[in-house]
Amino acid sequence: MPEDTPLVLCNLFGPDADLDQFDWQPFKEGIEIYRIYGDGTSGAAAALLRYQPGAAVPLHEHPDYELVLILRQGQCDARGAYGAGTLLVSPPGSRHAIRSPGGCVVLIVWNQPVKFI
Repeated sequence: MPEDTPLVLCNLFGPDADLDQFDWQPFKEGIEIYRIYGDGTSGAAAALLRYQPGAAVPLHEHPDYELVLILRQGQCDARGAYGAGTLLVSPPGSRHAIRSPGGCVVLIVWNQPVKFI
């Protein structure tokens, strides 16, 4: 798709959502990614992440803001458990590890890539 063409992702919520339509790629063990924009190595990026049950992201720090909207099921960190429809905002300097006991799908937007600790 050309850089100047808007991308429209329809029907990401609800029972009729077809998340298998995306070209999922391996990301971390048990987690797949569909990159919406950005390459994840520098600058802003957005993606869908699909966690298998029990998948986890290790401890990492946010150099800038990160937004996570949980689309399906849920995930948790040391602060609590979060279900579908929850928006998580991680400010610069915050740290956490994420896990998804039952698997989940999230929309994630980074201003800068996270730094794994």
